[in-house]
Parts: sequence; structure tokens; C-alpha cells
Amino acid sequence: MAVDLTETHRLAREIAVEWELELGEPYAIATCSFVAPVGDDAVFKVAWAGDDESLDEGPALQVWAGDGAVRLHRADRSRRALLEERAVPGTDLSDLPDDEATAIAVDIATRLWRREGAPFRRVANEVPRWLANHTTSLTPYAQELWNAFEPGHDWLVHGDLHHHNILRHGSRYVAIDPKPYLSDREYDLFSWLRNPLSYRMTDRERTERRIAAFVAAGLDDRRIRIWAIVRGAYLTDDPEELALLGELLS
Repeated sequence: MAVDLTETHRLAREIAVEWELELGEPYAIATCSFVAPVGDDAVFKVAWAGDDESLDEGPALQVWAGDGAVRLHRADRSRRALLEERAVPGTDLSDLPDDEATAIAVDIATRLWRREGAPFRRVANEVPRWLANHTTSLTPYAQELWNAFEPGHDWLVHGDLHHHNILRHGSRYVAIDPKPYLSDREYDLFSWLRNPLSYRMTDRERTERRIAAFVAAGLDDRRIRIWAIVRGAYLTDDPEELALLGELLS
């Protein structure tokens, strides 16, 4: 869904002047925020006011303190403004062999998952609304699973863990653009299973290999599958992806 970023861009320019930032050309790929480089070492970001999923990005980056994610330099929570470390060269995982990319994602994810509490919100409180707001052929099955499910809320998760949100930074990789919540760690897997953007989640063998890599890192196989079905019910309309998800517990 396209959003009007006119006010977001206006606010970003205002804060940039206040913070004495010299901005480069904004990144066109940012569709729910204003994002622009500040020199070679930083990125300035102001979130669209309607993007409530990224509300706690600043606090999450503070918790991670550069371990698995870009470092936070400055924040204005009330105006959703962040000055973050810039990943250089900033290449993502989308062109790497699948098993190599997955191994990197496992390493990053296990660094980010922390036992936390307030101010982070429980994602379980949001799921019923998301399921109701976007229905697909998988929704009845997902709703049935959700009704019998006991979701956890002990772990801080990235919330949008995929190939394009993990970037090379020098000799290591770091995550960007979190949508942080408290949940099960297994909540994070759906985004990984259906990415990169050039990929459609129709390959059952590849899906199983990706799941197995995270299970080997200590995650629960069944909870990965339940979360994938529930999240997929409202995050994809692709009939073949929905069909694969519907068979994940078979």
C-alpha cells in the first residue's frame, strides 16, 4: 500500500536542520519512511507516523548496541527520528547462495534475540487485528491454529528479518529496519522463508532447509511452522505460497 510521505519528508528536513545534518539524496527504496545518508558513516531516518510496527526501533537499537545491528547515534522518539550507523558497503544477502545467506541470518538473529520487557510491546496483542484486516484462503486455518496457540512474549525479535535487511558492514553483517516486538523467537522466521524479493516461497525443499537451520540453532520446529502459517495468512496473497504454508504441518 502506497503511503503519503509528504509530511514525513517535511518533518525530516526540519529535524535535519535542527540537528545540523547535511543530508544526501533520500533513498527511493524507503516507502514507509524518509531515509537519507549523512556523509559516509551515518543514515538519518524519520518514520511515517502511520507505521506503528517500527515504533520501538530506537529502543531496540539501543538494546542491541551494535551487536548484530547498526548502532544508534541519536534519537527523538516523539518525532520518530533516528540517526544510525551506516552499513558500508551495504550489500545485502540476496545474491549469496541460499545456505550461506541462511547461516548468516542465523548468526545475526541469535545475536538480536534478547529476553526483554517494557517498553517493547507484545506482538500477540496485534495478531488478531492483522488476521482480521487482511483475509486470504489460509485465514480460517490460521485462525484455528491461533485460537489453540499459546504465543510467548519473552523475546525481543527483529520483526522483519530478511535478506534485504541484513547488510555487509566491513567484515561483518548487521541488521537494519527492525519492527521490534516481544514474541517467540520463531515469529521472526516467516519473513526469512519468503525472501528475497526475487523469490517466491514455492520450493518446499528450500523452505525445509531454512527451517532446519534455525531448528539446529535451538528454535522449536512446530512453533516456526505455526507462526509462518499465521503470519502468511495476512502477509501474502500468492496462491502457491499460501498452498505451501497450508501444508507446513502435514
